[in-house]
Amino acid sequence: MSQPLPRREFLTRSLAFGAMAATTPGFLHAQAPSNEIRIGVMGMGRGRSVAQSFAKIPGVVVAYVCDTDSERLAAGHKEIEKNTGQTATPVSDFRKMLDDKSVDILVVAAPNHWHAPAAILGCSAGKHVYVEKPCSHNPHEGEVLVEASRKHKRAVQMGNQRRSAPGFIEAIAKIKDGAIGRPYHSRSWYSNLRPTTVLGAETTPPKTLDYELWQGPAPRAPYVEGRIHYNWHWFWDWGNGELGNNGVHSIDISRWALGVDLPTKVLSAGGRYRFKDDQQTPDTQTVTYEFGDAGSITWEGLSCNKHAKGFVHVYGEAGSMEIDESGTYRIYDKNDKVIEEKTHKRNDTEHALNLVEAIRNDKPLALNSEILEGHRTTMLCHLGNIAHRTGRTLHCDPATGRIQDDPEAMKYWTRSYEKGWEPKA
Repeated sequence: MSQPLPRREFLTRSLAFGAMAATTPGFLHAQAPSNEIRIGVMGMGRGRSVAQSFAKIPGVVVAYVCDTDSERLAAGHKEIEKNTGQTATPVSDFRKMLDDKSVDILVVAAPNHWHAPAAILGCSAGKHVYVEKPCSHNPHEGEVLVEASRKHKRAVQMGNQRRSAPGFIEAIAKIKDGAIGRPYHSRSWYSNLRPTTVLGAETTPPKTLDYELWQGPAPRAPYVEGRIHYNWHWFWDWGNGELGNNGVHSIDISRWALGVDLPTKVLSAGGRYRFKDDQQTPDTQTVTYEFGDAGSITWEGLSCNKHAKGFVHVYGEAGSMEIDESGTYRIYDKNDKVIEEKTHKRNDTEHALNLVEAIRNDKPLALNSEILEGHRTTMLCHLGNIAHRTGRTLHCDPATGRIQDDPEAMKYWTRSYEKGWEPKA
């Protein structure tokens, strides 16, 4: 996690952000707020950063912060107040934020198994939602979340922030305008240098943690030392492995560049190779997606080796394009000669601003990552993991993503829920 900015620097950057918003082509400009937007933030890990991104927008107030761990809650509350000058109300149960009719946006930045269930409850309570990626723990939840957003007419934005970054918007526009000819293939990557995840013994949860509420919709399991607050990513009851954790970002850009939705075929290769421990998800994985005549996407994830080939490459009939994580892009002709290069930077407030403007303008579908788009990208991650877990090639209905003629694979479409937490639109 990045270190908190001193208040003076936070204000300086906020002013710089305002100047950039007024002058950057393609950037959604913030209007003078006609009404205050109040947000409640669930999860004081990733949620600390998201809260501060929203707080930079004029007229946005961080009304609540929430975490099931009292120590993380206190630390997050203190950091947000120090860096934004806003004093939020700390709560341990996110449902208290839903009960407050003055809250406009629920920010869901809790562990993955909470993303869709909390977002669905937010829609049902009349809140707009900013849900971190992946937007669901399994395909069924994503379907219900899209249904809930439509039923309750709520704006729901997934936290794939590059969809609102000027560099990525410009790069994709170049592709759509024919800069590399018809695109037909994209490759994307993620790498890291993660340590082993040998966990401790089953034990009693610390007094600072409401472990019952932390589990929420997930089936009940004993508390294990070292699983919380990050290593849950590598266990199927709560996480989606590296593919759902970080692969979702680059795959989203690949899908956007090719203009495709859901695949016809998915296959995966990989495993837990680097360490012999109790991690369930692969540390090395390559997934291939086919989209009929529209082309294909591959994603390669290396959790335990930092040597990476890039972020996203897109290949077309007349050349190719490289895009890095900031949105800087480089265009090559058919002979692999660089013919154009543009440097960009990005910040997450661009994405938060897009949601705020959609709410203020009463246009809940005017989002750069409207939840149907977020669901489609998340679906690719789920299908890649299902292919890995079954060890088989999946043949899918490109209209729904549903797996054809494979009842065993379709068992992963949903999960068992703790009684009372089943997601319902």
